[in-house]
Amino acid sequence: MTKILRVIEVKSEIGAGTRGASLGVDAIKIAALDYGSRFFKKHKTVEVPNENHLLLESTGSPFAKRISGILTMVERVHDEVKDTLERKEFPMVLAGDHSTAAGTISGIKSAFPKSKLGVIWIDAHADLHSPYTTPSGNMHGMPLAMVLDEDNLNEKVNKLDQETINYWFQLKNVGNIAPKITYQDLVLISARDMEKPEENLVTKNNVKNITTADLRKRGVERVVIETMMYLDHCDLIYVSFDVDSLDPSSSRGTGTPVAQGITEKEAGMLISKIITNKKVCCFEIVEVNPTLDRENKMAENAFEILVKATNALRNE
Repeated sequence: MTKILRVIEVKSEIGAGTRGASLGVDAIKIAALDYGSRFFKKHKTVEVPNENHLLLESTGSPFAKRISGILTMVERVHDEVKDTLERKEFPMVLAGDHSTAAGTISGIKSAFPKSKLGVIWIDAHADLHSPYTTPSGNMHGMPLAMVLDEDNLNEKVNKLDQETINYWFQLKNVGNIAPKITYQDLVLISARDMEKPEENLVTKNNVKNITTADLRKRGVERVVIETMMYLDHCDLIYVSFDVDSLDPSSSRGTGTPVAQGITEKEAGMLISKIITNKKVCCFEIVEVNPTLDRENKMAENAFEILVKATNALRNE
């Protein structure tokens, strides 16, 4: 049966350190127009209100910048994703910075509180920092810590004020479920830029991390089979695709590009094969930043991957 798609637009960039990710969704739409595609005409679309006005105000805590706005955004995305799933629609989330992915995961968990949720995180970064460990204070590096209920106090380097502690607690408990996932429910793909606190969490918790080299050595098909076997204990699977997982040689249109990434073709094949699994309940693309790009290349790459994923869903 063909799934009914609902495109959820989240034009938020308050969790990023570089400006411009909020323009990513519209850049993807422009790519669709340039390709002569009616994708955004064919599918139902909803836009989640953003808090980008906070960019003109003080960042607040240096270790959790704009955390009050992040909480608002995570709650709004939670509500929209939960509502979409409860209507038996498939959420395709197009977001700015990656912090709001915590809202996506929270929304899935709230819609299916008794289901075990697996997460496939295709990203150059592990996004496992907490306000206690972050070197930058940018909260797009924290969404997995939010849903894992992870403070990583063993690696604590920052002293937080009580207001930040309270907001962080609320972020981890959006939907009144914490943690939403465990480390055994998580697969990292192409993560290659981690700070020591994150590396230590990955090692200590034996997180499955499939490198770019692993993907090329074993091939996309084999990696997909291994990933699905590893997450076989999960009832549902969410796939998050940060475009910085792509190698910067194809485009630098993202805030934190890292060398030795996967190609657009590899990403398209990987996502197309993963998304046909019946457990996959949500797909998200984040961190397209057209202000850092030339000729909208990253948005074009993202749109092509979005179309491949949608076609694969239809033909599952």
